Amino acid sequence: MKAELTEEHAFLQRLLGRWEVNAADPDGRIDHGVWTETVRALHGLWFLCEGEGTMPGGGAAATLLTLGYDPDKGKYIGTWIGSMMNHMWIYEGTLDQTGRTLLLDTSGPDFEHEGQSASYREAITFINDNERVFSSSVRQPDGSWKEFMIANYRRKH
Repeated sequence: MKAELTEEHAFLQRLLGRWEVNAADPDGRIDHGVWTETVRALHGLWFLCEGEGTMPGGGAAATLLTLGYDPDKGKYIGTWIGSMMNHMWIYEGTLDQTGRTLLLDTSGPDFEHEGQSASYREAITFINDNERVFSSSVRQPDGSWKEFMIANYRRKH
C-alpha cells in the first residue's frame, strides 16, 4: 500500500500553522475564551490540529482534530478528541460547492437528552488564507441543522 497525495489534500494544507481561536455559542452568551491551535502535517497526508485553552467556568482543556482524505471512499475523514469528554468523534465529509467549506458529519452523545445519540455536522470555512471559521450544528427532528458553537480562527505570524 502506497499513500499518495491527492488534490483534496491541498485544502487541508491551508490549515497548517499556528492560530488564535475565539469560540462562543451563536448568541455570544457562552464565551469559550481565547484558545490556540497548532496544525502540523504528517508528510502532507494527515493533519493534526492541537488545541489548548480554558473551558467556560475554568479548567484547562486540550483537543486534537485529525484530518485526511481517503481516495477509496472519496471522502475527507478524521477524528476529534478533547480532554473534557470521553467520546471520540469520527468524521466523514466533503467540500461544499464553493470549495471553501469542509463539511464533516458525525454522531455522538445528545447533549440535551442524556443516554441518546444525535447527528452533528462540523464546518470548516476559509474566509481567506489567514482567517477561518469552525462551526458545530446538531440535526433537529425536522431534518434541519441548529448551530450551537462557532469559533473564529486568525493565523498568528
